[in-house]
Amino acid sequence: MTTTDLLPRLQAAGLIDGTDIRVTPLTGGVSSDIVLVASSTRRLVVKAALEKLRVKDDWFVDVSRNRVEQSFFEYVSPLMPAAVPRILGGGDGWFAMEYLGDELQNWKSALLAGRIEVETATLAGETLGRLHAASWDDPVARERFDTLPNFQALRIDPYLLTTAERVPEAAETLRAEAARLAETKLALVHGDFSPKNLLIGPQRLIVLDAECAWFGDPAFDTAFLLTHLHLKALLNPQALPLIPAFWSAYTTACGHDLEHRTVRLLLCLLLARVHGKSPAEYLSAAQGEQVTRFVLSHLSQPPSLAALTAAWTAHT
Repeated sequence: MTTTDLLPRLQAAGLIDGTDIRVTPLTGGVSSDIVLVASSTRRLVVKAALEKLRVKDDWFVDVSRNRVEQSFFEYVSPLMPAAVPRILGGGDGWFAMEYLGDELQNWKSALLAGRIEVETATLAGETLGRLHAASWDDPVARERFDTLPNFQALRIDPYLLTTAERVPEAAETLRAEAARLAETKLALVHGDFSPKNLLIGPQRLIVLDAECAWFGDPAFDTAFLLTHLHLKALLNPQALPLIPAFWSAYTTACGHDLEHRTVRLLLCLLLARVHGKSPAEYLSAAQGEQVTRFVLSHLSQPPSLAALTAAWTAHT
């Protein structure tokens, strides 16, 4: 969506007025255009989904996922209003949300800069656990987020099934896990619960980028976040305490036992962050080989999370 297209839509929706209107592109993920729109009277953020994601491989996804993301924020807002941005309005393929200010920091940027705070991992675990507990077997969430084709296109195919094609030794396990994942319906899944989508401030954590939202297996969210924390610990061992801090807070808040499925998915996703369509850009080739060897040595018999993390520490 160009600026020429955007501004009339915002004005027609009553979302922007005043003078000296400025549109500034914001850094974000690979799947959407995100801009800050500022006038003399207000500031807001507009997000528009891309049909082709900005990755090396061809990766096309229906832009209707934009409505899925907006619906996620609207569902979570009454449960945890401080944890999601407020939606201001939207249209076909785009929505506008409140601008949260400059004082919040992206958690991924903080981690890569060496700022390791256990309190943030604890807050992330509490927030995710509360989301899963509140939506567990909720018929409203089940109906609203019956979005398996979207999740399949954004997560199962590019992560698990693409990796199965590229790593034959793990193909049987990855395909079986993909099939099991698609059949599981327990709670609302964010689908991209990673440090890059979490803004942090004093005793506050805000969840962004929910276009993968799906009523399915919440172990995907725990495994996804733990994948990122293990990879960050590969770069900086001081990040290792974040793993038990997140997991302890999550299990207390959620109240359901997801450990076995989480560890199995964690191993699959670690492999996918090397060989899938969305590889971790900060891993060197040697580190990617390390991760591959580690996963292949544990995938057939996944241990407990604590044992896996201890083995990860020794291996890397």
